[in-house]
Amino acid sequence: MARIWEDKLSDTDRLVITRGGYGKSRGLGERPLLLIIDVQYNYVGEDLPIAEQLDRWPSGGGAVAWQAVRHIATLREAARQAGIPIFYSRNVQKQTLAFDLFQTKTVRDQSKYLEGRPETQIVKELEPAPGELVIDKSYASLFYGTPFLSYLVKLRVDTLLITGGSTSGCVRATAVDAATRNFNVAVVEECVYDRIELSHKASLLDLWMKYCDVISLEEALHYLRQLKRV
Repeated sequence: MARIWEDKLSDTDRLVITRGGYGKSRGLGERPLLLIIDVQYNYVGEDLPIAEQLDRWPSGGGAVAWQAVRHIATLREAARQAGIPIFYSRNVQKQTLAFDLFQTKTVRDQSKYLEGRPETQIVKELEPAPGELVIDKSYASLFYGTPFLSYLVKLRVDTLLITGGSTSGCVRATAVDAATRNFNVAVVEECVYDRIELSHKASLLDLWMKYCDVISLEEALHYLRQLKRV
């Protein structure tokens, strides 16, 4: 398939990738888990062009994020049919914002990111079903300061299918940490989103080159269908 980052590459970039042998597939295993990262109202916003919803949702991805939400719903249904575990993450601050790393990097109403605020909740369209675990985190990677790794070990997971947002932030951080811990990782291209188009494309390129697989939604669905027949 055509890669979303192709239009950002110079001839020299293409030469570096080809000569360096980057982008080789690591492959996927037999015990996957679907991970849905931070599809919260704060980070999805309204289903409008991003510029039209920034006053209310300064961290929202807008229409691009909502398109990804719809793709995630399709992938989640396939994951449910295949009987694989589904985890969600929420980025939320508990009681105080003193430890919020974004507080010193942004100018926005920080109170919307505290536990208990409706903006911190997962969007209704991807509301978890009973038995689907939600893990709260305070930093970009879901591995940092949470029991996520121990849950993966207990479930004998060997593969993560990663979706959600943002591509350059929590998705990238979690994917790199997962690959560092020797999990097979696939970021599903249509199922991730970012507020900045360049950040989105550059992050997918970087992940594909060095850390994990970047696959299409159709490839992810095919993978899950094959699992169901095994």
